[in-house]
Amino acid sequence: MLAIYLTDHLGAATGGVELARRTAAAQRGTPDGPELARLADEIDADRESLLGIMKALGVGVAHHKVAAGWVAEKVGRLKLNGSWVSRSPLSSVVELEGLLLGVHGKLALWRTLRALADDEPRLDAVEIDRLVARAEDQLERLEDMRLQTSTAVLGRAR
Repeated sequence: MLAIYLTDHLGAATGGVELARRTAAAQRGTPDGPELARLADEIDADRESLLGIMKALGVGVAHHKVAAGWVAEKVGRLKLNGSWVSRSPLSSVVELEGLLLGVHGKLALWRTLRALADDEPRLDAVEIDRLVARAEDQLERLEDMRLQTSTAVLGRAR
């Protein structure tokens, strides 16, 4: 069961990295650009940490789940956002909300692994505690950006 759980999270993490990179690229040159670039790097590093945990536990990569995560992010771009030929301001709101949801899922993963670490010597409790703290910090930073962006975009829509 643990292998399925971890490979499912790896697929989701793959989509999350893609979304984070796309969001950071779209916001390059804006006040949030540097913070989003930093978050994208952290989210990528978190995915690498998950791969390391999987390796330590002897869990292989389910390439079809990784591909599904990648494809899901690409399909997620195909949505009605109020603009057919250019990026809509609503895109930023939806992307930040997607990142926020993904980090909530990742935090749940880290917390589950931390609970298992007490009985599983292959799990590094100190490293998982660091990952939990980073995810909590990411949530705080994303929520600040999301709230500021959504009120700016949706406040204009009145």
